[in-house]
Amino acid sequence: MKLLHAIKLLYKNSPAARIITFLAVIGIIATATSLSGRKKIGKPSISAIDPPIGSAGDIVVITGENFGSTRENSYVEIAGSRVTASNYKDWGNDTIEFAIPTNVTDGLVVVQTAEGRSEPVFFARKDSIPSIVRTDYRVSMPVIDSVSPSTARIGDVISILGSNFGNVRGNSTVYFTANRDDSVTKVPDENKLNTGFIAASDADYDFEYWTDSEIRVHVPDGAVSGQLYISTDKGNSYKQSIDINFPAGQKKLVNCKTYVVQINADIQNRSMNDSNVTLYVPRPTVSITQPAVVLNEVSPTPLISDDPYDVIHSIQLKGGDDSRIKVNHNFIITSFTEESHINGSNVTRYTDGTRLLNTIYTSPDECIPSDDEAVTKLADSIVGKAKNPYVQATLIYNYMLDNYKILNSVRTGNVSPLDLIEKGTGDAYDFALLFTSLCRSQGIPAVPVSGILVENDSTTKNHWWTEIYFEHYGWFPVDVALAAGLEYRTFGEVANPREYYFGNLDGQHISFSRKWNRLKTSLTDGKTVFRPRSYALQSIWEEVNSTEADYSSLWNDPVIVGIYGASSF
Repeated sequence: MKLLHAIKLLYKNSPAARIITFLAVIGIIATATSLSGRKKIGKPSISAIDPPIGSAGDIVVITGENFGSTRENSYVEIAGSRVTASNYKDWGNDTIEFAIPTNVTDGLVVVQTAEGRSEPVFFARKDSIPSIVRTDYRVSMPVIDSVSPSTARIGDVISILGSNFGNVRGNSTVYFTANRDDSVTKVPDENKLNTGFIAASDADYDFEYWTDSEIRVHVPDGAVSGQLYISTDKGNSYKQSIDINFPAGQKKLVNCKTYVVQINADIQNRSMNDSNVTLYVPRPTVSITQPAVVLNEVSPTPLISDDPYDVIHSIQLKGGDDSRIKVNHNFIITSFTEESHINGSNVTRYTDGTRLLNTIYTSPDECIPSDDEAVTKLADSIVGKAKNPYVQATLIYNYMLDNYKILNSVRTGNVSPLDLIEKGTGDAYDFALLFTSLCRSQGIPAVPVSGILVENDSTTKNHWWTEIYFEHYGWFPVDVALAAGLEYRTFGEVANPREYYFGNLDGQHISFSRKWNRLKTSLTDGKTVFRPRSYALQSIWEEVNSTEADYSSLWNDPVIVGIYGASSF
């Protein structure tokens, strides 16, 4: 009681005591308010770890919740060892980013905060994955360790090191970010595709080397800076960054459109004996401007449906059965308009003489008479002393437009593209194949392209054009026939066809062949049917197993039964 009385006297007679007492009360109230108002943070929870397999130095991202907005005394633990402070790159309430320590081993990953420990997830060190993990499907997925060089140009060879690529490539491939603008794409549900990436091309001989741990591949036409990844039947690798330079400019793919194209043929049986007819129905090509081709409907069931060039049917003809067999296909085809933005003065001569793309597409074949004396003499006189491939191609293009006249009808009979040199007139087939031949004779890689033009009333006409290849730029479309004035009803007016069709290609071109396709016969004693100047460049359209077979065939030109997005061509 005396002590209490003394305190009262002190409080009454001492202003300092009163202030101290007041501050103490305020502090107690603030602490109580803070404690009562503090939101309870739950136990941390991990939803994912990316990547789940890695090596020392790799950046790992943990996503989840309740990690806390700052790390403070919280930490990540791998296989019982804490990740040290210097390894953390970022710490947020739902994301933690850190570098894998050098001493890390396989094991469970947990996040520890003041509120407790998360449920664990498994992490595996790439070079010491335990046998139990090897049975996991994810471990057989391809893993990229490095890409070298990290900066390249179109056509350059890059080396990809890693694991689980497969000792044989098969259907595996490498995808690169594509320069496609599909922001206004309107396609039917059955034709959804990822147009953001483009695959390295077999047609361009992009693959140089493939083993389980190393891939050497040319940067494909149409790739841009962004990411690449490997796709195998076990899954896709994580993406890696790559920069692509364009010393001569670059193309752009815009205005994605989708066509539903119907192709049919009729077989009328008149044979008195049993026989068999094999039909090779051309399949539209897959390319950077035509990235998706889906066989949506087909009847009857084909013998082979996944051949890269054709859908192959085996038609049985019964002797004495005067029947008619209809073969029908519906393809859904995605197509882009190609815009070229090229600086011709920066195009260089071809330096890689061993690359298959250069050697094959500068050589003559049954379709391209680039070694014919009339072709080589004419090309030499046109080109003169010009060495730049872009200048050479421009000179050839202008010469043909200034000296040859285009025919709107397709020539028939025993005719040759070389007739154009002597007669001065020819059809689109003659123009495309002669231009291709003249370019090849000068060492410019060139391919003839065969397909159809879609006119503004949804009708089609067979058509041919050319693509030429410039080093570190890629394929460059040239439609000499349209530039020469071939009659053609476009969706939108082309102000200057001569200027436009040297490097640009509207989305009304649908390709069925890129290059001449020499198909092998399946029979030693059969006979084949070839269809000249059609919408596909291939050596066989029909094959019959008996010389006694009696039938007639009618191949109808492709028909457009649906167009999506045509108004914005």
